[in-house]
Amino acid sequence: MTEMLSVMGEIIRRMTFPFSDGRFPSELGAVVQRTVISGEFPALIVIHDGGWLIGDDATDASDPEASVISHVRHLVESDPSIEETAGLPYGYAARRSSPSAPWVIERWSYADEDWQFVR
Repeated sequence: MTEMLSVMGEIIRRMTFPFSDGRFPSELGAVVQRTVISGEFPALIVIHDGGWLIGDDATDASDPEASVISHVRHLVESDPSIEETAGLPYGYAARRSSPSAPWVIERWSYADEDWQFVR
């Protein structure tokens, strides 16, 4: 079950992109792995697939108990380098090997699905 974490107000999952100031809007929400939101593991992958997903790149994201919905701003406050991914094109992912490594941008597809990005 996905739960909402919010002290900032309403969470909006889809917003006009690209963002006008190149930063994540404060209302923008994302699916975030619990390990990242808790600080147990760092954010090592950001996916822009119509919505936004932020994960540790190790935990099984298909587990419905593994993720929550949160404002992206909460994560940026604890790890400002996540803001660097705010311009990530639709259908792409940003990955890094550690919190100090640079983000590497790549086309994203789900390995288990014959899924096409649709605008």
